Amino acid sequence: MRVRRRRHDARVRLVSRLFTPEVGAAAFRLRVLADAFADAGRAVEVLTTRPPAEVPPGADGALTVRRWPVLRDAGGNVRGYVQYLSFDVPLFVRMLLSSRSDVTIVEPPPTTGLVSRVALAVHRRPYVWYAGDVWSDGVASMGAPRAVVAGMRAAESWVARGALRVLCISDEVAERIAGLGVSRDRLIVVGNGVDTEVFTPKGPTPEAPAEFVYTGTMSEWQGAEVFVEALAKVRVQVPGARLVLLGQGSAVTDIMALADRIAPGAVESRGVVPPATCAAWIRGARAALVSIKPGLGYDFAKPTKIYAATACGTPVVYAGAGAGQQLVEQARLGWAPGYDVDAVAVAMLAALRQPSPERDELSLRCITWTRGNASLRAQGRVAAAGVIAALGS
Repeated sequence: MRVRRRRHDARVRLVSRLFTPEVGAAAFRLRVLADAFADAGRAVEVLTTRPPAEVPPGADGALTVRRWPVLRDAGGNVRGYVQYLSFDVPLFVRMLLSSRSDVTIVEPPPTTGLVSRVALAVHRRPYVWYAGDVWSDGVASMGAPRAVVAGMRAAESWVARGALRVLCISDEVAERIAGLGVSRDRLIVVGNGVDTEVFTPKGPTPEAPAEFVYTGTMSEWQGAEVFVEALAKVRVQVPGARLVLLGQGSAVTDIMALADRIAPGAVESRGVVPPATCAAWIRGARAALVSIKPGLGYDFAKPTKIYAATACGTPVVYAGAGAGQQLVEQARLGWAPGYDVDAVAVAMLAALRQPSPERDELSLRCITWTRGNASLRAQGRVAAAGVIAALGS
């Protein structure tokens, strides 16, 4: 006789090409979500990839984490259609062969959503789409052909509309997801943030800290080269000013080539580093630099880089328009000069020349605001509670 599982014993599965110990906003938010489900008494299984060999191992805790090999690009990223398929095809087979989950949390890209929806339909199991971004907007911003953009939008819409719930990291993302045809009663805005137990104002700093630090992805739509151009102007007045880049992306090579031309020796790229190392560099800086190039379809975004900086008590210089600029201005977390080289240079100089009492006051405001509004662990609990409520268990 088959024993029916009690509802409070529901199994939760997370599906993502990125998971800790890899470094990235998606990996962090999924880890805290998985931990929140585990804390709520759910059995949690994670289907993900093997991290690169150079990534230090992490502890899985109460989670069951199943990893398998995946193709990565030259920078070690699972980015690109071939790389996505190297994850999605084995995933499809694994999900078809197993129906153990009562609900599956699916992380983009939409190709992963497509195979997950089909596989889960076979087993008649629900899934939740985690919208940390709107991928079709990103494809459009990179100037992809209309047919490609239309195909991506159709796929993303089909995946989102089939989900039991869609977790959105901001009101702006929720608005974009609703525009894909998802009813608003199935959207859960959980917010975004950082691990405020790692990104803290107290802790070590580098022996030779840089005045400015940029963390995270550097691609075409971030437009981080604006800071290199601005730094060249800053160094006319402050010759020793330096910028350290922590992260990766398609634009890194071009950014460093630009730095070698106009600010030789002033910019250092250290690649991807562990979160604790990233926090140390942020703590040692006078300002953290965050950018989104306006007009490419990402003006709705509030980059996680903002929260990582302010959690450490380091103010932000935000180059861009839209939601991120408004956040920095309204919460008074630093400077938001817009995406203009001269204006960004003025803001960077202001960060360097800010008197100590004002700097301390700004730092305290950043810390207080982040702890109250951008704790990733608190938002993980909100997301888990929303999913559990939707399951009725």
